[in-house]
Amino acid sequence: MTQNRVLITGCSSGIGRSLCGEFHRQGYAVIATARRLEAIVDLQAAGMSTHPLDVTQSDQMRQLVKTLQKEGIAPDILVNNAGYALFGPLMDLSPEAIAAQFATNVVAPVQIVQAISPLMKAQGHGIILNIASVSSVFTTPFAGAYAGSKAALRALSDALRMELAPFGIQVVTVHPGAIASEFGNNAQLPTSSQLSEDSWYAPIADKIQMRATLSQQKATPSDEFARQLVQTVVHAALPPEIWLGNKSRQLPLLKRWLPSRLLDRIQAEHFGLTTLN
Repeated sequence: MTQNRVLITGCSSGIGRSLCGEFHRQGYAVIATARRLEAIVDLQAAGMSTHPLDVTQSDQMRQLVKTLQKEGIAPDILVNNAGYALFGPLMDLSPEAIAAQFATNVVAPVQIVQAISPLMKAQGHGIILNIASVSSVFTTPFAGAYAGSKAALRALSDALRMELAPFGIQVVTVHPGAIASEFGNNAQLPTSSQLSEDSWYAPIADKIQMRATLSQQKATPSDEFARQLVQTVVHAALPPEIWLGNKSRQLPLLKRWLPSRLLDRIQAEHFGLTTLN
């Protein structure tokens, strides 16, 4: 019996690394990728296939596909996990920083789908898991760029789900809630965790830093998240969207049922915006 294969991006830490371990335990042949190959050398030692992949570099993506084709490998599952969060007031973010956020979190996943889907089409089946976020539907202050990128990924995933279905390829959007990882530490703030003195938001710089680490409060362990997700993929008929982890269901319900003005007021107080002139 042919061993099922899963290709995962962004495997150096957090969700990506945990998914590698869980899929491996479930008997999958794991193809792990990361920008720095040395960051996943232990995964190779554990019996997984490892490849360098900066998802924003088209040449590396093409090289990975060539390698897979040369080895006669077609992934049964693609997990688009690589990404990062850019935090800060939109008034303080440069166009270049916002463009980089969308290049990694939006454009790159679509390019990977474009590159890997032909391999899935040739074998007649495939599953694509696009890792979005609860922020795709619940936006907070100081996370506009990140939330916008995940909302865009969600919309693109909806289109891909319909467009790829005729070819036997399922597209599922996964929305993690608060997941314990290096997410906050890897987040990017406007100026190395400090705002410029003339920023409108300098008086509440601590609130912006707080937003960067908010997802790590009462967070679901990444290994537990991975276990639940892999269990869903292996044992259940896949829904169009999967919501997993602490706050993944509560926050969308708040967005749906609370009046926008009330929710804005609650968040303004929580993030210190009511103290600004």
